[in-house]
Amino acid sequence: MIIFNSRKDGKMTGNWMDDPAVAHIDKAKLDFLQSLVFESQSLTKEQMMPFFMAIAKRGMDNHISFTKEEVETITATIRSYSTPEELDKIDKLMKIIKK
Repeated sequence: MIIFNSRKDGKMTGNWMDDPAVAHIDKAKLDFLQSLVFESQSLTKEQMMPFFMAIAKRGMDNHISFTKEEVETITATIRSYSTPEELDKIDKLMKIIKK
């Protein structure tokens, strides 16, 4: 799953982590999310749930948690850098998370 715009050569067209909207969020949290994005890119739908469970444990082990406001801000910011295909993936992911 890719949650940012990237060109065919693999270089990002924008970096959501540098957006002023997320400047108040701890960099360790943003780095954690960025690693999640890279690690999950090649996973199938069936592999996603075990992956999320492992990520949740890793987050707890590293004392990383997100407030509802942080999740909303991050999601809105990522959406502003996303292609239509990426937006579709984000919407599907958010449905899974809200269950």
